[in-house]
Amino acid sequence: MMSSSADPFEPESLELKPVEDQSALESTSESTSDLISEVRSTEDTISPPPTLEEEQAAKLKPIYFVSGLGADERVFQWLRYEGYRPVHIQWVSPESNESIERYAKRLSGQIQDDVPIVVGLSFGGIVAVEIAKQIKTEQVILLSSVKDSSEVPFYFKLFRVFPIHRIFPFKTLLWAFYWLVYWLFAPEGSEQKQLLRTILIETDPQFLKWALHKVVTWRNQEVPENLVHIHGKGDRIFPYRFVTPNYSVENSGHLMVMNRAEQVSDLLEQLVIRA
Repeated sequence: MMSSSADPFEPESLELKPVEDQSALESTSESTSDLISEVRSTEDTISPPPTLEEEQAAKLKPIYFVSGLGADERVFQWLRYEGYRPVHIQWVSPESNESIERYAKRLSGQIQDDVPIVVGLSFGGIVAVEIAKQIKTEQVILLSSVKDSSEVPFYFKLFRVFPIHRIFPFKTLLWAFYWLVYWLFAPEGSEQKQLLRTILIETDPQFLKWALHKVVTWRNQEVPENLVHIHGKGDRIFPYRFVTPNYSVENSGHLMVMNRAEQVSDLLEQLVIRA
């Protein structure tokens, strides 16, 4: 009698079982997505290789620029940088009752060279002098600035006795009298005027008050030996008759770095090469 057991040559039927844990698939999918996102993020953070121009610029001598009160590197955009690489020192908020000497010391922390060349514009020139009194410098170049207290106009010093600049909303007054700002700084053309307006809008009023007070109370008598002073003959902020510059720029106001950029660029190039 034949056995009732299954035929050994008959293929077994395969039973497809449903996946009981759907979350396992979802977890695997999420992990894959996270991995893809991580790879893409890594690719995004990888900087492209430097261009030939960037490599050549990196080899140039760094020159440190300190901009004017409340301004930044935009005021130097008209300059032609040849033979050196500009490094722009950034303003930081002053601490409560901070002296200009201590403030200059803090800014000097942004300088990476042992014996730098420092270029200071307007109030930045005053700060550059204070930096040079604390660290060794190869050269200090002042643009539209003053090098000691004797060059600060006498009427600025009246604010030592009557410090109204610390009481009145000076920034608001300048905002109300743009014609006065334009007359004092002498920008030329709509682009320069717009930049001056933008700088005024963006300037921190507390920093403005602090810096103005440091200008009118500056009593410096020490002038670095390696200092070179370039000044515009038509400057209305620091009038030419009160200063003794090494080089003068004809028909130029306080913003000569903007509207007499070619002449200033030539002088800077000569001074850097000579240094």
